[in-house]
Amino acid sequence: MEGDADIARTAALFADPARVRVLLALADGRALAASVLAAEARLSAPGVSAHLAKLRAAGLVVAEKSGRHRFYRLAGPDTAELLETLARCSPSQPVTSLREGTRAEALRTARTCYDHLAGRLGVAVTSALLARGALAGPGDTRRRPGDRISAPLREHPYTLGPAASAVFGSLGVDVDAVAVGRRPLLKFCVDWSEQRHHLAGALGAAVATRFLDAGWVRRRAQAHRALRLTPEGSQALETHLGLAGLAA
Repeated sequence: MEGDADIARTAALFADPARVRVLLALADGRALAASVLAAEARLSAPGVSAHLAKLRAAGLVVAEKSGRHRFYRLAGPDTAELLETLARCSPSQPVTSLREGTRAEALRTARTCYDHLAGRLGVAVTSALLARGALAGPGDTRRRPGDRISAPLREHPYTLGPAASAVFGSLGVDVDAVAVGRRPLLKFCVDWSEQRHHLAGALGAAVATRFLDAGWVRRRAQAHRALRLTPEGSQALETHLGLAGLAA
């Protein structure tokens, strides 16, 4: 017989700023070596190992072996959602330097939300998919009354549209192949910076993967979750989704 969930034990793991930096370094869905995590979280090798041991014991992080190396990633979307929820309930850190301001603006422009596109880019892509008939719904991605800020929508009004196969296919995403997996095909989040819906779920992840693989977006070195739209990506978005004027 088991008692109530030990919320305090899990919550205590988020009370250490260094440990939170480790989790945020993994928040874009990547699997990273401990040495890379140490650099991104500004920690020593022994320090990051100690934090990873606690996070693994709590089931928030998992490890995968590849040859002689071990890589760490978030245990799944629930952990990423927990981070987003805590971010929603937390005050913003003051921006005290030009570097911090540049990083904050980069995150708002384009970033990954676990493994899908977010920020102004993610919201624009979702709106364009609605406009082109790849998605069907109200045609307005603005946050509705009752939507939880920066959290996945439990119920959403969107479905695949009549042009889904054609539009996603033009982007290089096979909807039927993506739908075969166990993960929900369609999910949506409320974008914390834009306060609009963006595409998540298996289809959102497939779109983000395609954008990265095609070189349409690249990760920014100064902010691991932030993305940079490339000139090729700007042209592709205009060609396939009618999105013009997005900065490359």
